Amino acid sequence: MTEKSYSIGTASTITAVNIETIRYYERIGLLPAPDRTPGGNRQYAKAHLKRIGFVKRARSLGFSIEQIRSLLTMTDQQALSCAQVSEMTADHLVHVREKIADLQKLEKTLADLDGQCRQNKSDVCPVIEDLFGTV
Repeated sequence: MTEKSYSIGTASTITAVNIETIRYYERIGLLPAPDRTPGGNRQYAKAHLKRIGFVKRARSLGFSIEQIRSLLTMTDQQALSCAQVSEMTADHLVHVREKIADLQKLEKTLADLDGQCRQNKSDVCPVIEDLFGTV
């Protein structure tokens, strides 16, 4: 009995990943090339779908393409250690926390500017003045 295969459209539907994104993952080596029909159509196996799901989930957690490539390489070579993954995850978490801090500063700045604008009675808009800054 042969393994069930899926067209790219079906793979896209099952994984909820855009067809062009699946092709991109294949092009950059995150997804191995699938078999093709005699007509040249891609035929994805269940392992491809799992890998697409892995990449999608990793991207949703903010991992970079290179980090995902490293995780997949370790997995493919069966050289994956939880300590390595933990180190990568901890490093990523530091960057996420830095981004959150930056976004909180941005939020405060925008809220302050909005407050100034709402209270403004002059013809000079504080937001526009801030955007022009000082030269």
